[in-house]
Amino acid sequence: MMMLLKILSTMRMLLTNTGTKKVRCCPSGSSKTTKPSAWRSLPSAGIQSTRICLQWDMAPVKWQKDDMDNNLNFFSVSSDGRIVSWTLVKSELVHTDVIKLKVESSSTEGLEGLQLHTMGCGTAFDFHKEIDYMFLVGTEEGKIYKCSKSYSSQFLDTYDAHNMAVDAVSWNPYHTKVFMSCSSDWTVKIWDHTIKTPMFIYDLNSAVGDVAWAPYSSTVFAAVTTNGKTHVFDLSINKYEAICNQPVVAKKKNKITHVQFNPIHPIIIVGDDRGHVTCLKLSPNLRKMPKEKKGQEVQKGPAVEIAKLDKLLNLVREVKPKV
Repeated sequence: MMMLLKILSTMRMLLTNTGTKKVRCCPSGSSKTTKPSAWRSLPSAGIQSTRICLQWDMAPVKWQKDDMDNNLNFFSVSSDGRIVSWTLVKSELVHTDVIKLKVESSSTEGLEGLQLHTMGCGTAFDFHKEIDYMFLVGTEEGKIYKCSKSYSSQFLDTYDAHNMAVDAVSWNPYHTKVFMSCSSDWTVKIWDHTIKTPMFIYDLNSAVGDVAWAPYSSTVFAAVTTNGKTHVFDLSINKYEAICNQPVVAKKKNKITHVQFNPIHPIIIVGDDRGHVTCLKLSPNLRKMPKEKKGQEVQKGPAVEIAKLDKLLNLVREVKPKV
């Protein structure tokens, strides 16, 4: 299943990262969009697999702001352990290595005393919503690295996040300290990036393929599991379990791989490994807004959402034993 990244109104271009490890570029109006093999393929020597991962999947990519010359710019992470910056200059893709995921304490001595480093296998990443240079990278080994565009030789921090592959990481759209991760180890975890241990852990009894924050609330998120279910949480209503568990596909036939909220309407879309996309509308119970009291105006906005999540995090911090 090809992943649509962005529709560009000026160039009408589709950009995909394919299983052949090539980045492809094609006009969205082209009659050849049904035949990916017929697309003009741009060489991408920067995405070459150097090790075999347990999971075969598309390497994720993220759009960034255009560069100083207004050239299109995006980042990719792949199974070869490299985070690469790509710039589209006219009809050519120019790439630069940003950082390499060297596994800590994994160097071995090769011929003539040369130190050989094992590369981590990148599986997911996400850029901070406000701090432009900061981003998170999840790996096949279960670690999450906090990285900077400015430092190619070291990580800002390392989290021993999961026991299996990290399938997704996502910064909260409101709270600048909070991010979320999910894994094939059945868990979803919510983190304060200044603390090495998770604030919340949820076991969903099946491998978790993807997670997504709601755009309208700091405490609402959705997760999808390989047993064909979509789980919707609202931490302000229930801190311990999902408020909705919805079967979407037959678990024996399909595996759900992705979930995303609509930025405006109360809708989520769910994708599976057979190329199908299911559109689900959230019931009114899943999108309750604060009720107005007589003579009082309901406060809204980012500051309210930050305070709402901060209140929950402070409760957890008080309960956690001091290390």
